[in-house]
Amino acid sequence: MTKKREPLWQLMGLLFRAHPWHGVPIGEDAPRVLTAYIEIVPSDTVKYELDKASGLLKIDRPQQFSNVCPSHYGLVPQTYCGEHVAERLRLRTGRTGFVGDGDPLDICVLTEKVIPHGDILLRAIPIGGLSMIDGDEADDKILAVMEGDASYGAWRDVEDCPAALIERLRHYFLTYKNVPHEQPAKVEITEVYGRDEALAVIEASHQDYLARFSDIEGLLTAALRG
Repeated sequence: MTKKREPLWQLMGLLFRAHPWHGVPIGEDAPRVLTAYIEIVPSDTVKYELDKASGLLKIDRPQQFSNVCPSHYGLVPQTYCGEHVAERLRLRTGRTGFVGDGDPLDICVLTEKVIPHGDILLRAIPIGGLSMIDGDEADDKILAVMEGDASYGAWRDVEDCPAALIERLRHYFLTYKNVPHEQPAKVEITEVYGRDEALAVIEASHQDYLARFSDIEGLLTAALRG
């Protein structure tokens, strides 16, 4: 799935820190095995997210309730939730009026290991996803396991997950945007889907990325050459 980079683009990656969204490849074996950039770990009580302009990890908001993310959570590089991702949601639900949320594709990665902080990359194996709607936007959450993990690494489909773990993830995403004394966010999870649909969503998000940022390498190369 990864486009071949020009030599100048490769040189930039050696001289400067890569942007986690644009400068890190999705992975040569994607969507079967892909790169995940982790923003939040289960011990965080602050919601971090990638600052799209700078590529730095920023504080989005402190969590107002006692909920913490049940998994390592982040994004898939070189993905974008646009028309192709929205179409997958329309096909799953039989409903219309959805658009992509305009963000990188979200991913939850299960591992037995304690990772002390976000802002890291790891290799993940998709096993399913949550079909989530935020307002009228497709906001899928891919479920994955860390490659080589002793406890979860052999899982290959969401059916391998205990029901209690899936419910914990569902509860987190249905409530994590709630603010005290305000109406709950209009968030809906229509279904939990398996590996095949997860791979299709990842493919769709990469297509959306290529459509949205098709000339990013060319623009950078031209700018550096003056």
